[in-house]
Amino acid sequence: MTTDRLGDMRLFAEAADTGSLSAAGRKLGLSPAAASARLLKLEKALASRLFERTTRQLRLTDEGRLYLEHCRIALQAIDDGEAALHANRQLVRGKVRLTATSDFGRNLLAQWLEEFALRYPEVQIALTLSDTLSNLLQDEIDLAIRFSPPQDSSLAARHLAQDRRVLCASPEYLARYGVPAHPQDLEQHRFVVWVGRSGPQNELDFARGAERYPYTVPLEQAWESNDGAMVRDWALAGRGIAYKSIWDLTGYLREGRLQLILPEWQLRRTTVHALFHRNRYMAPRVRALLDFLAERFGAAEHEIKNWVS
Repeated sequence: MTTDRLGDMRLFAEAADTGSLSAAGRKLGLSPAAASARLLKLEKALASRLFERTTRQLRLTDEGRLYLEHCRIALQAIDDGEAALHANRQLVRGKVRLTATSDFGRNLLAQWLEEFALRYPEVQIALTLSDTLSNLLQDEIDLAIRFSPPQDSSLAARHLAQDRRVLCASPEYLARYGVPAHPQDLEQHRFVVWVGRSGPQNELDFARGAERYPYTVPLEQAWESNDGAMVRDWALAGRGIAYKSIWDLTGYLREGRLQLILPEWQLRRTTVHALFHRNRYMAPRVRALLDFLAERFGAAEHEIKNWVS
């Protein structure tokens, strides 16, 4: 490998991410002409075309997609090696790439990240909010906060907290339509429903001691969205009852803007995990954020116990 092959690989990876060779060149301090020449040199050395070029965009070829996957692994290994050297000097700095669900990210995580920034001012955050699980390798994510255990064996998980799904609505909605006293009363109510890749979350299984009551939310009259924050906003606006994670609601319950419905009945319980690469070196900044989040989840669980048993 020539001494500048790594630079060519970084240019290629940046161009694939941005869809623009010129933009990738600018980021790496190269002129458009120099960036183009280096990419052509890389393709010649590999005897493969990496991009299909048009006047408007770059599109990866099949060979380009295969090479990009291995480039990212190689480049990450180099970055991890440099981070390991910093770790020996106990430096907590640099950028952490984090992903979380949209509503939790806006409702609670954003506040916690501000606190983290005060503790570690030399760490920068790149936050992606999405209700679908990211490909941590492809998207170069350091940590993913998710409300279910990992299905990918290449990922490791650290338990952060218990999660509980609850029903909630605004005081205005409940004043207008009444407060359900039993799950069967839900037949007289309206709902806002989150819809994921596997379909709508409209199957509710209530439990109270030995008593069970399954209920399916009818979708004909429901408002639906694939964005958890939108579902919460519609509940705040009085559009109906929402089925949410308790972690999406803490501030709104504290302020009285949302109220729990049928809290004596149990709905689905799960766990909150931080997912990360199993075999990748964890930089000090990532470890610091992971420990901080575990600390904040632990403190917040105490407050939640005051709302639900």
